[in-house]
Amino acid sequence: MSNRTVALVREPGPRLPEGIVTHIGRSEVDLSLARAQHMAYADALASAGWEVYPAPSADDCPDAVFVEDAVVVCEDLAVLTHPGAPERRPEIAGAETAVRELGLRVAHITGPGTLDGGDVLQVGSTVYVGRGGRTNGEGIRQLRELLAPLGRTVIAVPLGEVLHLKSAVTALPDGTFLALPHLVPVELFPAVRPVQEEGGCHVVPLGGDRVLLAASAPRTAELLADLGFTPVVVDIGEFEKLEGCVTCLSVLIRR
Repeated sequence: MSNRTVALVREPGPRLPEGIVTHIGRSEVDLSLARAQHMAYADALASAGWEVYPAPSADDCPDAVFVEDAVVVCEDLAVLTHPGAPERRPEIAGAETAVRELGLRVAHITGPGTLDGGDVLQVGSTVYVGRGGRTNGEGIRQLRELLAPLGRTVIAVPLGEVLHLKSAVTALPDGTFLALPHLVPVELFPAVRPVQEEGGCHVVPLGGDRVLLAASAPRTAELLADLGFTPVVVDIGEFEKLEGCVTCLSVLIRR
C-alpha cells in the first residue's frame, strides 16, 4: 500500500446499543442514527483525502465500531492489541484480516499483557500510552519492545477516572496538546492547551490544517479556528453515549 493514506473503519453492528459503558451512566442508543452518523464520519474522512477501508463486520461484538482499540499502526507495522475487556477480544480477528489485506507487517500483544489502541497516542517519534483500566504495564512493555526498532520512545501515562488516554488528551498538527487537566498528568506533555469541553480534547489531524472534532465541542472548534486550523466537525452523539470519540472510530494509516 505504498503512498496510500487509508482510514480503517468498521460499521456499527446490530448490537451497538449493548456496548460497554464504564465511567458514565447508560443511555439509550439509536442504532439507525448511529449508522447515519458513522456514514457522515466516513464521508468527512473521504472528503479530506483519506481512502476509507472497511474492516470485516463483527456483528456479535457491540463495541467493534471502535476499531482503533483493536490495532495500533506505526509505519508499516500493525500491532494487534489484546483488549483489557475480555469481551472485546473477538474483535481482533477482523482487524487482522484488514491490515493483512493492506500489506502491513503484523505483530500481537499477548496475555497477560493488555492494550487498547485508544490508550496509544503517537506524536512524532514519541508514543504516549495510557496506563489505566484497559491497558496494563505488561502491555506497555510489549509495545515498547515492538516499536523500539522503529525508533519510537514509549512513555507510560497514568490515567485517572477515564476510559482511555485519548479520552483525555490528543495532539494538534503543530505538536501542541489538547487536554482535560483533571484526567491526565499534563506535566508529562509539552505545550498543553487545556480545554473545558470533554469532546474538545479528542481531535484527529486529517492533514494540512484540517482537524476533525465532535460537534459536542463548539467552543473548542472556535478555538482551533482562531489558532489557524480548519475544524472539520462531525456529530457522533450516539457513540459518545458509549464513551466513544472521534479518535476511536478509525485508524489512519499513512504509507
